[in-house]
Amino acid sequence: MTSKINITFLGTSAQIPTAKRNHSSILLNYNDENILVDCGEGTQRQFRKVKLNPCKITRILITHWHGDHVFGLLGILSTLSLSEYDKKIFIYGPRGTKKFVRDILKIFNFQKNFEIVVEDVSGKFFETKEFYLEAKSMKHGIPTNAYCFVEKSQLRVDKNKIKKFGIDGPIVAELKNGKDILFNGKKFKAKDFTYNEFGKKISFVLDTLDNENIVSFVKNSDLLICEASFSSEDKDKAREHFHLTAEQAGKIAKESGSKKLILTHISQRYEKQLKKFEQDAKKIFKETKVAEDFDKAVL
Repeated sequence: MTSKINITFLGTSAQIPTAKRNHSSILLNYNDENILVDCGEGTQRQFRKVKLNPCKITRILITHWHGDHVFGLLGILSTLSLSEYDKKIFIYGPRGTKKFVRDILKIFNFQKNFEIVVEDVSGKFFETKEFYLEAKSMKHGIPTNAYCFVEKSQLRVDKNKIKKFGIDGPIVAELKNGKDILFNGKKFKAKDFTYNEFGKKISFVLDTLDNENIVSFVKNSDLLICEASFSSEDKDKAREHFHLTAEQAGKIAKESGSKKLILTHISQRYEKQLKKFEQDAKKIFKETKVAEDFDKAVL
């Protein structure tokens, strides 16, 4: 089985937080990786509330440099320093991210006892044997990225089949690597004893005007996490502020062939009418849910 992908919504508000919703921040856990997508004001306190350790963060993905997505970044870095964080942390973002991080570290000086690596990214920018991360430019008035976490497909050995033929020992690894084997004088073809276990794809689209890049980028997502700052009734305001409506998010999910849609970055104006707001997307794409702070998703 592939490893579980755990998503924790640390903040689901739009520009202004509410009593129930903090500024934008989402944590993705996969094996030893803890990838933080955006770091709005108060994110480190959200870690405390949900009993997660910020010192396990390995990478931070910044979608764009509006305050509700980055005001918590310096606080997280300061906390890591005070907590004797002993790893190298990677911060990725759109064009200008290296300069912004350099400038805030100059202005707000604190003891930095760990290495901070910052990169402006687009396209595939990080890859391991198990997964890769990809960025795509969006439209929000300033440089803005959407991100995809893509788990790679794995060749798996059918345990029932090898058990039937008594195949065991180190030679099983050969099958797993797609190689034909000789066992007890007989030849066995790898294709007859293996299958592809397809990996999962998680897409993050936060703060953007609807544009031609989105659908192709998030295509076939197992989970699409998408901003929905406005309802369809306020589509003119959404366009004016370079945001998506819940209905547009539903259309993106449907047209991209995504399996599930979770809406986030919800304006405070809809806090008392969330069911109606959710229905705005559900009329287009049924597998839709509005995220609340501390919601979890497991894939």
